[in-house]
Amino acid sequence: MSDGRPHHTPGSRAAAFFDLDKTVITRSSALAFVPHFYSAGLLNRRTLVRSVYGNVGLGIEHEQSRVERLRRSITSMCRGWDVDEVGRIVAETLQDVVTPLIYAEAEDLIANHRHAGRDVVLVSASGMEFAAPIGAMLGVDHIRATEMTIADGHYTGEIEFYCYGERKAEAVRGLAAEHGYDLAASFAFSDSITDLPMLTAVGHPVAVNPDHRLRRHAEEYGWPILDFTPTAPQRRRHTDAGPAITAATVAGAVGAGVLAGCALGWCLRSRQPDGRPADTPRTDPQNRCAPA
Repeated sequence: MSDGRPHHTPGSRAAAFFDLDKTVITRSSALAFVPHFYSAGLLNRRTLVRSVYGNVGLGIEHEQSRVERLRRSITSMCRGWDVDEVGRIVAETLQDVVTPLIYAEAEDLIANHRHAGRDVVLVSASGMEFAAPIGAMLGVDHIRATEMTIADGHYTGEIEFYCYGERKAEAVRGLAAEHGYDLAASFAFSDSITDLPMLTAVGHPVAVNPDHRLRRHAEEYGWPILDFTPTAPQRRRHTDAGPAITAATVAGAVGAGVLAGCALGWCLRSRQPDGRPADTPRTDPQNRCAPA
């Protein structure tokens, strides 16, 4: 049975593409920062209730209608936010917020792929504000994430690039063309059925902490399935990724997507397709795969 994956072409180098939320870290990266945005006055209770909680019950809508409605919520919520202020908040709270969320198994996989000579790439529907500094913590080579338009140092509320669904696969193919990756020899890791286009764009898809639909698809096609276990306290091994992250580094990340994570990332993925809350623990005795 074929799932449309590419055929191997010898002579090119490979990459490992990782989704971020619930694949590398245990929860939504953007949602993890919401209390700090709230404390800084960027969000208020009324805005949260109207623009976020009001969208949680949209599961009965057609997916396309749901996405479009959430995009409109983003436009009204984040228009006018100061880019430097967002960057400062993320930079100042990054270690405390993100360090406990990183799966040790994901960190090991990233290290193994790097040692095997593969580039490591984060491809996330969350905003570049979150994905870029987290990627720097992990020592990844490239990052693709949701970007929003910036004008005069403020977010306009318009989405410039929404790194979701088929657009993730487009980002992967674009990186392959840019850096000479052989996608048939490359790996991709994700927890969500919405990332099926990215997973089938490579020769070695892996389901990580998969939702019900992705688990069923992976079982049908014989894909590896990994179930990571959060540790408490979560261990961290600092990488040789480079200089420390500053507020300027975060604020200067290409594009922006702060609310794409807060609203879209949370609402679209706050529940599994089988109705369980997103943070419901899973246990599965299946094997753990390591790259060759």
